[in-house]
Amino acid sequence: MSDTAIETGEAATTPLNDPAAPSSASEERLAYRLLTGPDTREFCARISQALAEGYVLHGSPAATFNGTDVIVAQAVILPHAIARADAAVASAVDDLSTDLEFEGHA
Repeated sequence: MSDTAIETGEAATTPLNDPAAPSSASEERLAYRLLTGPDTREFCARISQALAEGYVLHGSPAATFNGTDVIVAQAVILPHAIARADAAVASAVDDLSTDLEFEGHA
């Protein structure tokens, strides 16, 4: 963050610091997290905590066996990250459509 932004109380806009996103006074939250670990109550508590913090599940969980334990993984993302990604895809499709029209393609 620049000195000017600090003085005025404005945050610099970055991919992880979207002005439309919920802000955290203590620490900037990552838009994407992949939680992994043994399939235990503690792992489920970590997922539950992420959900309580506003994350949503992204995709299906993955599981593997390491010879002793089942190891699981679950991706979680913040909802504003989904909205921002959807907007970026829509914009890219619009740009592609415009480019193709000028080249004489349908």
